[in-house]
Parts: sequence; structure tokens; C-alpha cells
Amino acid sequence: MSPLLPVLLLVPLPVGSTNFTDVTNESLSKLECTCMHSILSITCTSNPSSSHIRAHIHTSNMVAKVTPFKDIRVLRHHIPAHGLNPNTSIQNKPLLIYQNAFSSPSISASQIESHLSSIGVVKPQWRYTMYSASHFHSTSHELLGISNGEARICFGHEDNPKKVEEILRKGDVVIIPAGVAHRLLEDLTGEFEMVGAYPVGCSWDMCYGKSGEEQKIEKIRSLSWFNKDPLYGDDGPAMDV
Repeated sequence: MSPLLPVLLLVPLPVGSTNFTDVTNESLSKLECTCMHSILSITCTSNPSSSHIRAHIHTSNMVAKVTPFKDIRVLRHHIPAHGLNPNTSIQNKPLLIYQNAFSSPSISASQIESHLSSIGVVKPQWRYTMYSASHFHSTSHELLGISNGEARICFGHEDNPKKVEEILRKGDVVIIPAGVAHRLLEDLTGEFEMVGAYPVGCSWDMCYGKSGEEQKIEKIRSLSWFNKDPLYGDDGPAMDV
């Protein structure tokens, strides 16, 4: 018999469950990284190269620790239009930065996605860094949850005299109203990553403040704001704008 080999995988099992099961090599590869809500610990009790593995399975809670609403520090910025970058002027909704919204230093992209999904206001759609070219979205507001690293970000377009520059860090959450230009200025750690999420039912586009985008910009006026705070639910900073 081979020695016990611990393996960590993400799998869709109920939080807190413990059981023994036969797991095939094929099913292990399919299960990896498929669940955001629980973590699976597998200890092999037979040769891992065999067709079946007798595994002891235990799932543990991965609930994100969110800074209480009463304690959260929120930066609010109104940024005037610059050329064909409407910024906050078109809906008069501020750029919102929830500083250290997820307070645990070990916060992960999966935990951020899980929490946002549990509130149900926005749907996580990607994990990536931020583009280095100024752009904005005309079809949806955007929520960014910083899952790793830190970076210097420009809001409002780099040529705008009234632009806003902020350093975003792991655990921060940003709500960018439709029309607000944003870009990466500098990745300060070399590992900056965000979770991108959008209101349920919305899809996002890419605009660059160029001629020919006028009709898209005009449609921003009719976009609905959030009916709940994407991080806190019924009450929260997004409801106080």
C-alpha cells in the first residue's frame, strides 16, 4: 500500500459533510475547481495511479468575512465628463470604493464570487487584471472585487484634469457606474487580480470615448441603478447615493 497522499480540490459538496467514497481518476479531474462554496480534502488510501481511489472527504466552510456596514469606509467620487467619456455626469451616481470590504488577508476570488452570488444583485463573470487603456461600459454598471495584489488605477480618463487616481488593494470593492472611464496605471505587486461582476441580467460592452459611440453613451441615461447594495443587500453604501 502506498503512503497517504493529501490532495486539495474544489468540489460541489455540502459544507461540513464528511464521508468515504470511491473516486475515479477521471472524476477527480472533472471535479477540480468547480465549486466556490466548499473545499474538499482527499486523503488517498490506495495507489493514486489506480483506476479508483478510496478517499476520505471533508468539506469546510469558505464564507467570506465582510466588514460590517457600520464600519466600512467608502470613498465617493464625482468625476466630470471629458470629451466622449461621460464619467459620473450622465447619471450623477458616484464612483464608490469600499475599502477593505473583505477584511481577511486570505480572501480569495472564489470567496468573493460566492458572497456576491449569495446577495444576488450582481453575477460574477470573470477574473483578470484591469486593461491599461481607458475604457468604460455603456450597457451596465460594474463591480470589481480585488482578489489579489494592489494597483494604481485612473478613473475619469488620464487626460482629464479632474481625474481620480486611487490605489486599490486586495479586499477592496469598487462600483463603477456606467460611463466612468477607468484604466490600470501600475500593477504595484505584479499579481493584481479582480473579480468582475455585473447586475443580474446585464451584459457589458467596451467603449473608449471615440467618435461613433454617441448613441451608446446616450443610452446610459436610461440604465437602472442597483435596487440593493451588491455587498450588503437591502441596506448599504450603494443605496445612499
